[in-house]
Amino acid sequence: MIDFRYHLVSTVAIFLALTVGIVLGSTMLQDPLLHTLKEETEQLRLQSERLRADKDVADQFNAGAAQLIAAYETVMLDRRLTDVRIVVVEPDGVDPTLRDAVVEQLRHAGGTVVGRITLTERYLDPAEATHVAKVADRWAEGLNVSYDNPYEQAGAELAQALLAFEDDQRADTGFDPDSVLAGYVTSGLLAVHGKPAGRADAALLLAPAEPFAFADERDAEDPAATPPANAIMLAFARALDQVGIATVLAGPPDAADPHGVIGQARTEKARFTTVDIAGTAPGDVVTVLALATAVEGRPGHYGIGAQADGFLPEVLPTPRPEPTPTPSGALSAVDDEP
Repeated sequence: MIDFRYHLVSTVAIFLALTVGIVLGSTMLQDPLLHTLKEETEQLRLQSERLRADKDVADQFNAGAAQLIAAYETVMLDRRLTDVRIVVVEPDGVDPTLRDAVVEQLRHAGGTVVGRITLTERYLDPAEATHVAKVADRWAEGLNVSYDNPYEQAGAELAQALLAFEDDQRADTGFDPDSVLAGYVTSGLLAVHGKPAGRADAALLLAPAEPFAFADERDAEDPAATPPANAIMLAFARALDQVGIATVLAGPPDAADPHGVIGQARTEKARFTTVDIAGTAPGDVVTVLALATAVEGRPGHYGIGAQADGFLPEVLPTPRPEPTPTPSGALSAVDDEP
């Protein structure tokens, strides 16, 4: 029979084995594991320091580039847009600092900003398509415009209300640009700053600081999905490009992402110009150079985002002739409201 002493010896043996295992684990295994963890921690620390140093260098480089641009921007932009009249179009959500900086550079290039149009949230809401259609139908009589949806019709009407014509065919149709803009304002679709009706040669559209939202957040996970407001903005841009001498869609780098309005424009092979670096000192200068290049009949896509042709136009625009003398009482270089 198995006696008590056998049980005692077995129990002691088991506890002894556990003790030996713990001792071996804390000595033979612990040291290599701790050594490995220490090495990985040190590598991560060094990598973090390198990244911080790289960021400091990049910040210093960008600050120096901004100073260089500030010192020579007047020379770079001089007379690139002389006698060109520009309307600025923006949706709700555009960074006012970005817009004001670009407008200032347009002035340095000799351009005249005749006014600014803000597309309201109601205009950019696809749920308001029926309302947009009703407003557009009110002003469609006498206009020879083709369209597949209300936003193409509205864009075509507004383009003709904003942009000047060398041979003004609207005189025979009774089309009144001021009345059209006023009608869209009264309907809650636009806000108008300045007096842009029928006076612009070219258009600068600005992308919002944050990409437009999806109607369904789940669509954000679909690489092929795009926010509905993108299509509304692009319909307006295409309409402006068909009527004016040049159209540029500019915005921050995020706008060139696959879901951004510039990214979608490039995917659709837009014929108008895009710039995805507006909002920086170099980017604002590139935006103006891009508009001047488009005025010369050379549209392109510029910046650092996907499908960009380059950071800036490969062949810079030619300075235009000296400005036409301004008659007494005429508009100043920038005729825009805050």
